[in-house]
Amino acid sequence: MKSIKIYQVDAFANGIFSGNPAAVCPLNAVTNAPLMQQIAAENNLSETAFFSQNDGGFDLRWFTPEAEVDLCGHATLAAAHVIFTEMAYQQSEIAFSTKSGILTVSRIADGKYKMDFPADELQEVDMPFNFIKAIGKQPLEVWRGKTDYLLLYGSVEDIRSIDPNYGLIKNLPVRGIIVTSPGTDTDFVSRFFCPAVGINEDPATGSAHTSLAVFWANRLNKKNFSAKQLSRRMGHILCALNGDRVILTGEAFTYLRGEILIDPPEMIKSTLPTADRRY
Repeated sequence: MKSIKIYQVDAFANGIFSGNPAAVCPLNAVTNAPLMQQIAAENNLSETAFFSQNDGGFDLRWFTPEAEVDLCGHATLAAAHVIFTEMAYQQSEIAFSTKSGILTVSRIADGKYKMDFPADELQEVDMPFNFIKAIGKQPLEVWRGKTDYLLLYGSVEDIRSIDPNYGLIKNLPVRGIIVTSPGTDTDFVSRFFCPAVGINEDPATGSAHTSLAVFWANRLNKKNFSAKQLSRRMGHILCALNGDRVILTGEAFTYLRGEILIDPPEMIKSTLPTADRRY
């Protein structure tokens, strides 16, 4: 029987039961992708992060219940929180080797973490009718990033009132749809719908803010933002656009510590698909 430690961390949160829960599994040896996918499916959280130490830092991979993804913000924050707090990591910065290159996370004052991510690239596009039907509300503008559509609306109430058709969204040729508007007590608000990777509405999405920071920098002519993701759990994220990088700042809180008991990895077979996607 093999044992793997597991932690559940609420990321981009202001306390437990808020933000986005991610599972984090430290690995002492190479573990096959089908096993990692099965663990992520069993956890049934929006992301499970797996990390192992290398010569210069850590290797990091992310899995939704249905697929491996190329980029995930909240699970990176959760993994860094585990390394700093549970492993008593003494360096001031963690370097993660990922499918999206080297991502760094620093622990800063007041228990917050600062993450350095690649900025998205956006272009304004026309929105096909089936997208409007899936979201159920006509946007003011439509923009396309590398993996997601970004839809602009006029108010916080517009964002809160959106009631999407997840079945239609799942069949659209994108990872997900970001909806956003100016905020009232923050610079902007958003929600993120991504049933194609197994989550209807994500509670707090770091990678979506690599698009949002670029969009709102051009809109507001500023580089630093406060943001809320208006999910039921609510996400709290600070963003800063720095050239072709986005700095994401947030807090994380450990909810549980445990261990996974499994048969030897070579006995585990998975039929779940894997795919390269940002999340």
